[in-house]
Amino acid sequence: YLYCFQPKCKISASRKLSLKILLLTRATEDLEAEKTANEEQVRYLREKLPPLQLTYDTLICKEIHEKIHVVLKNYRDINKLKLKVQDLGGKFKKPALRKVRVSADEMLKALFGSKTKGSMDLRANLKSVKKEDIKQEKVGDWRKNVEAMSGMQGRKKMFDAAGGAQ
Repeated sequence: YLYCFQPKCKISASRKLSLKILLLTRATEDLEAEKTANEEQVRYLREKLPPLQLTYDTLICKEIHEKIHVVLKNYRDINKLKLKVQDLGGKFKKPALRKVRVSADEMLKALFGSKTKGSMDLRANLKSVKKEDIKQEKVGDWRKNVEAMSGMQGRKKMFDAAGGAQ
């Protein structure tokens, strides 16, 4: 609906053509100016900067890429093996271990093979320890002690012992 209300501009066809020609000439001049500026910049950089030695750099980059490739391949292989181990871990159940009675001779035979001479005395290598005698008080008849403390004399002894300690 808006196009109905807008007034039409009355520009002649020759005027439109001349404006288009002016725009195109201006655009070509701008493009040529930009091209010469770029050429000037490239020339200046060539004067100031030495040319790059890409052969050495590319060799180093190729070596690094090969090493990275090998590492990533090994990483993928390790992950695959981890997944296989995890899959197998759930399938098999570990059996419960039972106690087995083994004599000293059988243990030595298992450890050293048939090199052992008969049965070795395992106590020979043990360290000797002396027992210390602990002095123990003689335990008397408790009934005599109770009888001695009963009565007034026993209470007097207890009172004297408690008072003497103070």
